Amino acid sequence: MQSATLPVGPAQAGIPGFRDPEVPDSRLRGNDGVVLDDPAEWQAFSRELRTAPGTWESYLAIEGIYCAGCSLTIEDALAGLPGVRSVEVNGATATARITWVPGQGRPSQWLRALERAGYRGLPAGDQLAAAPRRQAQRLLLWRWLVAGFCMMQVMMYAVPAYVAEPGEMTGDVAALLRWAAWLLTLPVLLFSCRPFFASAWRDLRNARIGMDVPVSLGILIAFFASTAATFDPSGPLGGEVWYDSVTMFVFFLLSGRLLEQRLRDRTAGALEALVRRLPETVERIAADGSSQRVPVRQVAVGDTLRIRAGEVFPADGRVLEGDTHVDEALLTGESKPLRRGAGDAVVAGSANLGGTVLVAAERTGAATRFGQIVQLMERASVEKPGLARLADRIATPFLLGVVLAAAGAAAWWWPQGPGHALGIAVAILIVTCPCALSLATPAATLAAAGALARRGILVRRLEALESGASVDTVVFDKTGTLTADRIAVRTVRTRDGLPQDDALALAAALARHSLHPASRALVAAAAGVEQPARDVREHAGQGVEGWIAGRPGQPPRHLRLGSAAFARVPAQPAEVAQVHLADEAGWLATFDLDETVRDGALRAVESLRELGLGLQVLSGDQDEAVQRLAQRAGIAEAAGRQSPQDKLAHVTRLQEAGRRVAMVGDGMNDGPVLARADISIAVGDAVPVAQARSDFIVQGGQLDGVAAVLRQARRTQRVVRQNLAWAAGYNAVCVPLAVAGLMPPWLAGLGMAASSLLVVLNAARLARIPEPSFPRRRESSASLTPASEGPGSPPPRG
Repeated sequence: MQSATLPVGPAQAGIPGFRDPEVPDSRLRGNDGVVLDDPAEWQAFSRELRTAPGTWESYLAIEGIYCAGCSLTIEDALAGLPGVRSVEVNGATATARITWVPGQGRPSQWLRALERAGYRGLPAGDQLAAAPRRQAQRLLLWRWLVAGFCMMQVMMYAVPAYVAEPGEMTGDVAALLRWAAWLLTLPVLLFSCRPFFASAWRDLRNARIGMDVPVSLGILIAFFASTAATFDPSGPLGGEVWYDSVTMFVFFLLSGRLLEQRLRDRTAGALEALVRRLPETVERIAADGSSQRVPVRQVAVGDTLRIRAGEVFPADGRVLEGDTHVDEALLTGESKPLRRGAGDAVVAGSANLGGTVLVAAERTGAATRFGQIVQLMERASVEKPGLARLADRIATPFLLGVVLAAAGAAAWWWPQGPGHALGIAVAILIVTCPCALSLATPAATLAAAGALARRGILVRRLEALESGASVDTVVFDKTGTLTADRIAVRTVRTRDGLPQDDALALAAALARHSLHPASRALVAAAAGVEQPARDVREHAGQGVEGWIAGRPGQPPRHLRLGSAAFARVPAQPAEVAQVHLADEAGWLATFDLDETVRDGALRAVESLRELGLGLQVLSGDQDEAVQRLAQRAGIAEAAGRQSPQDKLAHVTRLQEAGRRVAMVGDGMNDGPVLARADISIAVGDAVPVAQARSDFIVQGGQLDGVAAVLRQARRTQRVVRQNLAWAAGYNAVCVPLAVAGLMPPWLAGLGMAASSLLVVLNAARLARIPEPSFPRRRESSASLTPASEGPGSPPPRG
């Protein structure tokens, strides 16, 4: 059967996790994967590190990971290979990141080392692509269904033994029920339990005790002891059978792993949606006007592409011809379709919702924003938070202690009867399996990161979710973060008898002939009111003059719009930029211009206040402008004239005073202070994702994403603590009961499986981000303040 493949485009060439659909999966088999030693092959799932030229990072998907110990086994197996500098394995995502030097090692060595350790590795995109991954999911589902069906039948045969009074059931009937239960347990043992046995055998071959070792021992001891009791009811082990315990334990254990797999797939959904975003082919226009559909990997910078309605843009570029609307929600978090016409930029991965357009390709491959986002998300997917790394390290010695405790308890209770002693040993092996402990942190952090990604917030460092939970102070950069990239009219002062709207209409009539930012602000403030003008001339750096048609019966008026000197009116000191309008008689109006508060800033500040956070603004701008902007945004503490060194010193003082600081900037400046802060959040429309020195990247410039990050970090910390507390409390209560012989194997299996299920379900709550409960107030970042109009409104004076 031919495996399905992902559509591959130019943005995928050179992006880890993507493969060429024309390259068959057989390249991973035969000759121990030596085909991957060809640079043309390994470069498809690798990229060179910017910080270490000559060193590359590659991503592998690992098949056969079932527990925390597997991550350590794989890291040990790969770390000592030639050329390998470091290995990071995330068991929750079954992904490995390998940094290596091509001249000193080969990818085929990795695959052989993984096979010797009992695992299978393949380029991440191959597993993401289709067949192996889907086949593993289906197989796990079948194992679960078989275990569930057999468990129900075995439980039906076991009930009479529990409820029957002495003498109510003959020995022949009891033996028949045991044989029936034995036959129904065999499929569970031979088929459903295979992943546990394979993992345990792999761990033992590598002289390591993984999570599946005590699980497998418990299952095998319980089954063979029950088999001995079934074949020889009068023997030393003939008093009791545990087929119901075995099948129930396997069913619930597989239920936990199935839910974990679904949670992992849901968490990876945002990345997979990106991977499947690009088309397989695109229509390219030749110089003679002819067109041809070509694989997107062949698209080069400068090519002209025809993108029809419903298709996805395969490269970053600029519209040459046509008009349409695009959907960039998956890339920028912008939920509304955006209009794009001739001269407008389009990004790879966005969907064409309207008409057919011609696009000139400007960036392809990893250079596109699409490629940068995929790289970033893949990098985050292999990281493990500190608590997860600690749990992995604790798991192995803990499991060794479990095996020794089970052996000691069996020896202690053996004089009371072999069957009773083995039952206690089985209960200890099962009840102490640290599945819940190993899942507590990674399940929660991955679910939280997936929810943020679906909202358009990229998590660059999973560990930052831990740090973000303790943040108590948020420091904003001003320019580009709290402010938009435009200015707006704040106040209007007019001559007596001239309405404010009329003054704006007159000014906009001249301003439409200029591209100056102040002119654009006046046109925007006029709200579409148009008035014809003629003989308009722009004087660079000074202003615009022209003739405006007067009212009926009145002659045209000559108006001048610009600086005080150009308008020939007295100048006056002002804290903000001013534009003046005058006619032949003199001053008509003065327009005060100021920076525009970014849309959503007031709502974001309100959200952060609801979280009880202290808010500050630091900027290199003039102090008066910073204070004015902070007041409009509702932030009490602000400081201007702050150099990068001043900002760094300010954040350092806050931390020395015991504050936990989140720095919010545009991701492009102030590298030292972003690195110094406990967490850093980049907010902006044009953040270069791959170079951003921030822990979180809020796409689309939506400031309310800052509150979403911090709120999700707090929720993640609560869930992790709940999971760890439950896992610790469960073991503290159940282990003594099992050692004391007060917990039968069936109850141990139920408790262990329920513990893992509870942890996974609790973490799944983080897969969605609840909206804040307070009412949102209306805000306007470009509202006009009508200054005195009519009598008492003096013209500007010098």
